[in-house]
Amino acid sequence: MSDQEILVLEVASVEEARSLAAARWSLNPEDVLVKVIEEEKSFFGFLGRKLTVHVKPVAPLGLLKGKKVLNEMLGYMDLDVETLDQDSNTLNLSGQDAGIIIGKYGETIKSLEYLLNLIFRGMDISTKIRLDSDGYRDRRVASLQRLALSAARKALKRDKPTYLEPMTSWERRVIHMTLKERSDVETRSVGEEPTRKVIVCPSSIRAKRNR
Repeated sequence: MSDQEILVLEVASVEEARSLAAARWSLNPEDVLVKVIEEEKSFFGFLGRKLTVHVKPVAPLGLLKGKKVLNEMLGYMDLDVETLDQDSNTLNLSGQDAGIIIGKYGETIKSLEYLLNLIFRGMDISTKIRLDSDGYRDRRVASLQRLALSAARKALKRDKPTYLEPMTSWERRVIHMTLKERSDVETRSVGEEPTRKVIVCPSSIRAKRNR
C-alpha cells in the first residue's frame, strides 16, 4: 500500500475521520478503516476531545474505487447482483441476475471489465480490475484450454492459421500458455483492443517461409 493510501488526521471523532477520508478518496465511509493512535481528553469540559488517527482503505484503493463505480453502473441496470471483494484485484458479482451479468460467452462481463478499466485509465490507480461471477473465470479457463487444443488440431489439419474470437488479455494468455510447450504449433496476438485476438499457426508454415 502506498503512502497516499494512509492518512494521519486530527479529528473530534472516528466518524469524522471516516467521512473525511471517504470524501478524499471518493469511497463509501464503510470502506475506510480508522485506528486511534492518540486521544487528547477535554479540559474541564471547555474543549472537546481531539483524536489522532491512522486512516486507510479496507482493501486496495483501486479495487474499492472500481467497486463503487461498478455498483453505480449495476444500479442503473436494476439487477439483483451483489459486488464482493474476491482478492486484491478481483470483484465477484453474485446474485439472482448473475447469469445476465455474464452474458452469452461471457461477453457482458468482459465488456463491463473493459469499460471499468477504461474509466480509470490515466488515473493514479495501478490496479487492473478483474470481474468474476461465482467461479465463472475458472470455468472460462477450462473452456479456453479446450478451445486452444481444438484450434491447434484445426490448424494442423488444414495446415494454415486458425483465428480465434477477440479476447481479453488474460483470456489470450490462457491460449498462449496452453499451447506454449507445443512444438507443432505457435501462437501470437494480433489487432487492437478491444478486438485483439489470437492466431494459432502450424509451425510448418514458418519452416516453409524460412526455406
